[in-house]
Amino acid sequence: MIQSMTGYGKAVCELPNKKISIEIKSLNSKQLDLNTRLPNLYREKEIEVRNLLGKKLSRGKIDLSFYVEAASSDKITKVNQQVIANYHEQLKNVAQELGLDNSTDYLKVIMPLPDTVKIELAELDEAEWKAIAETLKGAIADIIDFRKREGLALEADIKDRINTIATLLTKVPDYEEQRIEKIKTRIRENLEELGQSNKIDENRFEQEIIFYLEKLDITEEKVRLSNHLEYFMETIQDENPVGKKLGFITQEIGREINTLGSKANDADLQKIVIRMKDELEKIKEQILNIL
Repeated sequence: MIQSMTGYGKAVCELPNKKISIEIKSLNSKQLDLNTRLPNLYREKEIEVRNLLGKKLSRGKIDLSFYVEAASSDKITKVNQQVIANYHEQLKNVAQELGLDNSTDYLKVIMPLPDTVKIELAELDEAEWKAIAETLKGAIADIIDFRKREGLALEADIKDRINTIATLLTKVPDYEEQRIEKIKTRIRENLEELGQSNKIDENRFEQEIIFYLEKLDITEEKVRLSNHLEYFMETIQDENPVGKKLGFITQEIGREINTLGSKANDADLQKIVIRMKDELEKIKEQILNIL
């Protein structure tokens, strides 16, 4: 089953003193492009989080966000008593030397000064993180489920277009015989216009026609194109990520269709080739979003 790279997943962790919502969004990308927004308290776990996302989601532009609703902040504010005492001692000495009134409210003067208050981050509780990690796995499972649902729609559309190309390929032989006759007729008409028709050696003419038509033969292209289409349908059933592999196969399909077009030398065949190209371009667009 193929997966889309587009997806959305969410899970909520209910803790005694906080609620954490984890959201994951992903878009298509050639490589794995991770962007994590974690609260400071959980920054030490960022590598663990990125490794888990990379392992489970493989590829895509992925944004992870933690939204925390807490009864208390994860920052602990403490009064730095030693610093305040030092400031107070110094200010008292200055006041005495200058003969100032001792009734001054020193705390109003001291508290705005640097380092009177220190802010410390609360330590991460491993039991809390264990619950959050399980919630993260739930969000990842949710986005994978979303990707699979999107993948089913992509798969159905792509298979339909591959089958359309295969059907168009079966119509090519209908025009091959008449194409040969048209080429022969066109060459004879050109010779008649040049006044050379009565000088033609029929045996030599037939040999030259055969040689010319061999260059325009499309048997190999039909066989290779048919094989590529079958291989595409086999590959799309693979359980592993196949987006890049399908991209390579479509390149080969495109080469055979282009060669068919260059050798067609027939308006009806060219119309079939154009329809094939149109379907293939739409397939390429879809494959860009396949994991």
